[in-house]
Amino acid sequence: MKLVLLSGGSGKRLWPLSNDARSKQFLKVLENENQAMESMVQRVWGQISSAGLADSTVIATSSLQVDILQNQLGNVPIIAEPERRDTFPAIALASAYLYSEAKVPLDETVCILPVDPYVDDHFFERLKDLERALDASGAGLALMGVNPTYPSSKYGYIVPAAEDEGGMQTDFRRVGRFTEKPTEEQAEQLIQENAMWNCGVFAFKLSYMLNKMIQKEITIQYEDLSSRYHTLPKISFDYEVVEKEEEIVAIPYDGYWKDLGTWNTLTENMGANVIGEGIISEDSHNTHLINELDIPVTVIGVSNAVVAVSPDGILVSDKAASPRVKDLVLPGQRPMYEERRWGWYRVLDYTRYESENEEVLTKRIGLDAGKHLSYRMNSQRSDTWTIISGEGILVLDGELQRVQPGDVVTIPADTYHCLKAVTDMEFIEIQKGPLLKEDDFTEMFTDWEDIEAHCLSGRMTS
Repeated sequence: MKLVLLSGGSGKRLWPLSNDARSKQFLKVLENENQAMESMVQRVWGQISSAGLADSTVIATSSLQVDILQNQLGNVPIIAEPERRDTFPAIALASAYLYSEAKVPLDETVCILPVDPYVDDHFFERLKDLERALDASGAGLALMGVNPTYPSSKYGYIVPAAEDEGGMQTDFRRVGRFTEKPTEEQAEQLIQENAMWNCGVFAFKLSYMLNKMIQKEITIQYEDLSSRYHTLPKISFDYEVVEKEEEIVAIPYDGYWKDLGTWNTLTENMGANVIGEGIISEDSHNTHLINELDIPVTVIGVSNAVVAVSPDGILVSDKAASPRVKDLVLPGQRPMYEERRWGWYRVLDYTRYESENEEVLTKRIGLDAGKHLSYRMNSQRSDTWTIISGEGILVLDGELQRVQPGDVVTIPADTYHCLKAVTDMEFIEIQKGPLLKEDDFTEMFTDWEDIEAHCLSGRMTS
C-alpha cells in the first residue's frame, strides 16, 4: 500500500501564525513525549514511521511548501504541484507520479489522507485495513470514518446503506450517502443510523484513478501532467469522484480523532498555555498565549481567550469567536516569516521611496549549519549582508571566502552569489531596488558540490 499525504491550505483560521507559506500543519505548538515542541506534520510523520509506513509514503504539496516540509522533516519524498488548484488535481498528479515515475503496480492500493490528523497511533495501523476492505468488497473506493463521540455540526457524515452487506462480519459497511455539516439535531439522528464522521481518508487501486483520468482525457504521465497542471479543473476529489461513485465502502475507526483547524480546537491540545516570551495572570482562566516575537507580552484578567503574536500581526480573540478571523484577514498579505529548507527568515522592515523609485526590504535570516543558499543572481536589486553570528563560506561571482560576525558583504545586481553555513548563522539582509520580487532571480546551481566545482574550474581557467 502507498500513502499520499495531502499538504495544503492557506492557514487563515490560525492567523497570524499561519499564512500562505506556513499553514496550520507547520506550527510548532504541540508537545511530544520529550516535552519538546513539534508541529502537526512532524507528529504525523513520527506516527507513520512508527507504523512502518514511512518508506511507502509521499507528500503531495504546493511548490510554496516544499522548503518548509524539508526544513521540518528532512529529505522526505515530495510531489510538488506547480500551483494550488484543489484535491482532485493533486491526487491526479500523485497518481501519475506513482505510475510513471515510481513504477507502482496497477493493482497497488493507494491511500489518501490529510497531512495533519490529530489521532492515536492506532489510526495508522487501521489504515492498513482499507486495502482488505477494497479486496473483500470489490468497491471502487474505501473510506475510513470516525465513530462520533457527540452530535457535531462541524463535520460531514458517512451514512451506511440501509441494507449493509458488510456488517461486523467483514469489518466494512456499504455507504448509502453523505451528509455535509448537519444541524446538531440532524447529527443526533445520523448517529442513530450508525453514521460516521468523514475524516477525509480514502483508498483506491491505482488503476481505478488512472482509468478516471483517461476517461477525462488527462494524461497519466507525470512530467506531461505537471507541465499541463494549470489546465486541470479546480475541483475537490469529493465532488469530482466520490459523489459520482456508486460502490463505496467504509471502515470505522473508534480511537481519538480531532481536527485542529481553529484556535479554540488547537489550544485544547497544546502542550503549554504560554509559548514564547510572555506571562498570563492566575486569574486568566483557559487562556493561551503564543508569541513568536522577542518582545514580552502580558495578559491580565482575560479568560477563555487566545493571544497570538507573530511578524504577520497580533490576534486577541475570545476562543469561541476565533474562527471568524478567516473572514477578517486581508487577502494577498505578504508572509513576514517563512521556514525554508536551509533555515528561516523574518521580515523586519519594508519601505518604498516614491521620490527615488526605490524599495528597501530588511530581513533577519537564519542559516542552519551545513546548509546553503542556491547560487543565483538578482537583476532588479542589490543586497547588503551583515553577519551577526556564526561562520560561513561566501561565494561571490565565482570567488570563495570565509565570513564571520561583523563582516559586511555588498552584492551588486547581476552578480552570482551564495552562502554556506559552517556553524549556525544569522545575518541581516537589506535589499534595495526599483522593484523587489521573490521570483527576481536567475539560478545557476543548487548543489554545493556543483558550486565548488564551478569556482574551481574558474580558477583553473584563469
